[in-house]
Amino acid sequence: MIRRATPDDVPVLLAMIGELAAYEREPQAARATGPQLQEALFGPQPAAFALIAETGGAPVGFALWFRNFSTWTGTHGVYLEDLYVRPEARGGGHGKALLAALAEICVARGYERFEWSVLDWNEPSIGLYRSIGARPMDGWTVFRLTGEALHDLAATARVNGA
Repeated sequence: MIRRATPDDVPVLLAMIGELAAYEREPQAARATGPQLQEALFGPQPAAFALIAETGGAPVGFALWFRNFSTWTGTHGVYLEDLYVRPEARGGGHGKALLAALAEICVARGYERFEWSVLDWNEPSIGLYRSIGARPMDGWTVFRLTGEALHDLAATARVNGA
């Protein structure tokens, strides 16, 4: 079963985010707190949304996503930030069900794109994504600005009211 996350899911979401970070070989990188996640998902202006996959009433996976926007199509889309299924539940169709639920959101809302990133060594996930018709965006490279470089660049800003 796939359902929308509720505020009561914040602790299990945090636990699964930690599990995902460990799987992706960066356990120290998962620093989000319960209050941060609560505000992002359920605050007055939610920045993100989450779905929960359950088996027998127990959470076994999640998808956390947010809206993006394409200037080319003039429409919103979905960017999947995290997709995770606990090891004991893998192979049970939960990942595909979460992806299908997000595709349904896109179609129902008129969004034209559903995008995400995947680590190049994550062959099980890449296989799943290819099996549903997703294709890599060859020719594109993800860039990320963080830490000192982010702060250094911000210090050069000359925007009023930003």
